[in-house]
Amino acid sequence: MVNFRKLEEKWQKKWAEAKLGEANIDRKKKSFFMIFAYPGISGYLHVGHMRGYCYTDTITRYKRMKGYNVLFPVGTHATGNQAIAFAKKVKERNKEWIEYLKRNGCPEEKIKDLGDPLKVVEYFNNVYIEDYWKKFGFLADWRRFVCTINEDYKKFIQWQFKKLKDLGLIVQKPYYATFCPKCGPVAVDPSETDIQKGGNAEKNEYTLLKFKFGKDYIIAATLRPETVFGQTNLWVDPDVEYVKAKVNNEIWILSKEAAEKLKYQKKNVKIVGKIKGKDMIGKYCFAPGIEKEIIILPCEFCDVNIGSGIVTSVPSDAPIDYIALYELQNNRELCEKYGLDYEKIKEIKPIPIIKSPGFSDFPAIDVCKKLGIKSQKDREKLEEAKKIVYKEGFHKGVMNENCGVYSGMKVERAKEIVKEDLINKNEADIMYDLSEEVICRCGERVIIKKIDDQWFIKYSDYDLTEKTKAHVKEMEIYPKEYYENLPHVLEWFSDRACTRLGNWLGTRLPFDEKWVIEPISDSTLYPTYYTISRYYNEGKIKLEQMKDEFFDFIYLGKGDIETVSKVTGIEKDLLKQMREEFDYWHPLDINLGGKEHQTVHFPVFLMNHVAILPKEYWPKGIFVNYWIIGKGTKISKSKGGAEPIPKAIEKYSVDGMRLYYCHIGSPHVDVVWDESTVLNYKNAIEKIFNIFEELLNIKSGEEKLIDKWIESVFNRKLEKICNAIEKYNLREFSDLVYFGVYNDFKWYIRRGGKNKKLIRDLLKIWCKLMAPITPHMAEELWEKLGNKEFVSIQEFPTWDKNKFDEKAEIMEEIVSNAISDIHSVMRLAKIENPKRAILFISEQWKYDQK
Repeated sequence: MVNFRKLEEKWQKKWAEAKLGEANIDRKKKSFFMIFAYPGISGYLHVGHMRGYCYTDTITRYKRMKGYNVLFPVGTHATGNQAIAFAKKVKERNKEWIEYLKRNGCPEEKIKDLGDPLKVVEYFNNVYIEDYWKKFGFLADWRRFVCTINEDYKKFIQWQFKKLKDLGLIVQKPYYATFCPKCGPVAVDPSETDIQKGGNAEKNEYTLLKFKFGKDYIIAATLRPETVFGQTNLWVDPDVEYVKAKVNNEIWILSKEAAEKLKYQKKNVKIVGKIKGKDMIGKYCFAPGIEKEIIILPCEFCDVNIGSGIVTSVPSDAPIDYIALYELQNNRELCEKYGLDYEKIKEIKPIPIIKSPGFSDFPAIDVCKKLGIKSQKDREKLEEAKKIVYKEGFHKGVMNENCGVYSGMKVERAKEIVKEDLINKNEADIMYDLSEEVICRCGERVIIKKIDDQWFIKYSDYDLTEKTKAHVKEMEIYPKEYYENLPHVLEWFSDRACTRLGNWLGTRLPFDEKWVIEPISDSTLYPTYYTISRYYNEGKIKLEQMKDEFFDFIYLGKGDIETVSKVTGIEKDLLKQMREEFDYWHPLDINLGGKEHQTVHFPVFLMNHVAILPKEYWPKGIFVNYWIIGKGTKISKSKGGAEPIPKAIEKYSVDGMRLYYCHIGSPHVDVVWDESTVLNYKNAIEKIFNIFEELLNIKSGEEKLIDKWIESVFNRKLEKICNAIEKYNLREFSDLVYFGVYNDFKWYIRRGGKNKKLIRDLLKIWCKLMAPITPHMAEELWEKLGNKEFVSIQEFPTWDKNKFDEKAEIMEEIVSNAISDIHSVMRLAKIENPKRAILFISEQWKYDQK
């Protein structure tokens, strides 16, 4: 039985003492610089995070063995409200949160400190380094550790933003921002940096249709203003108490929730009264766009949290409108309940408005019948039906003769024109809302707020976009699909709101200090800071010396060294050394990050490099790793749903987990976390220890044909192994090294191989092959072979074609097939323990006839 923990601690200590991870300039070697996207401070890391991190250590270990001088630095991303939200829960003694901390091994005395956000950051910085990355055996340069709220990093970010402003890439304009009432603006994107729920939500622009109702206006929100020509009625929820809100000297009737949202988007919105939904049913209102009265009817599907809580009905093209009308027209009792004339309700007919390919005049009816939808409660099918109709109608449809001056116009074009015309006639307005519920880290629901003076990074800049697209063509990007898609992502990428108001951790905008730079915008150029961060960490430069002239000199090569030295107070030799260090390590070879970064981090990471740095320093590669998921969803460190890493280490072993990550599937597909599967990899490690011991104990015997076979197949595999790891195909690499080679050695033993010298030579190579993925085991086995130096710094092996022996391989294949055939005969004949097996072969003359 292998004592994995003892083994891990032994070699981690030795690596640390030898400072294997420390990277210094060595002009005799080529540099290799790789990072992983630094984690946000929102809680304990989990087994999902370690997948990509392990890929980084595996690749950098391989490159080190290939003779490269490797820089692998680490940091944490504490910008934003994550640590603030964390501290708030601790301060409030949130029971679930306190249990989460205890379950992950946080002592009670430490919990008391974590009511302070800065203490939260400090605590998790230490946990990530000491309990995760070091315990996983990473050979990182710990001297270069960076945290985004450290004062030195803030200096770097402020310099970066001044450069962007000088380039005309910082602009200020009104903006409808995703906004937390407590924390201020938050970013809503798949990375969920600022939020705990709703990362895939989209910001929808609703057209608020104004239905004249006496002196007031009933407000119905729609995403498709071009469909107003098919309106037959208005839907309200009879059980909802709507409000009357004064907006621009008009009284609007809408849900209370909608009125509250409008307060953040329009000035002087004030609730002045109430009206029950049931009191509007059966009455008429004057519909915009069609200039006629329509009836108000009851429905079940109006949601006070979506749009205005009131819906205009277009049963020809909206499946849910058709089904609601269908149900009402077939329910006399419900009509009578609300005093509706049943016969008049039955007379309401859908109005055709759009010619859509593949549909009749009534697409909604066609799809509902096809999907068998008969109730408003069938929400899943109704959602599917809506998507089908929208896909064909909006993208391929044409407005028909019922649409007046818009007749013959493509629906895509008509949408904007109809909307603008309605607004100009004061028959409509605009409101923004989110497509799904979004919850801030603090627990508040996120809404949309108009900010008049928001700062943006101008990623819509044509020249910047085209330069970045051109550079992408020269990069190594994994997987291939992302390489092909990234130019389109860059084209789609628009200006990004880069600052936040409110209570945030981070860097103040240097030219408008009421703003804090938001989390994505301060994590674009950061790989460059790793190259000089150690000089501040080691006290060689001071904060006040990190002036703009300092960064200009280091990163852009601007300024006379004499002048820069005088302005900053930094010795010329030290300035020269830092400039050389930046120049030596750049460009960055690989930036590794999760798949959520494909449309969030990677585009801005590239564009900021292209905008600010000279071309020779632009990044060379991107590696996208997908997620480890649990029961169909992403594992989240901030929600406490993941197995603690220290416990996982005890259960599965570090090398077992590292092998699992590399072998379970392509890095570019999601993988479901399964305990029994991970344990299988720990068992595979133990089997390698056992066979290694068995091979070491072989006593020398006479040379046999099996020796030529093992040497030949080993070198053939070695060729495939080298090709796989060079392309970062970790799945194929690990399969050949840990299972292919293992099976070959098993066969060698079974066939009675006893060439001790040959086996020791092959075992040395095997140790080197295992060093990138399972370094602890590789070092231990390397030591068993009598070696004194680390296997981690040995030269990575290559194959020898002269060792290929096709004849030996064919002959051994014949033997293997014969044995397999014998076993098949035994099974068919139900023979369990035969004493011998006799093989009959053809006489030579039969072979000669061929």
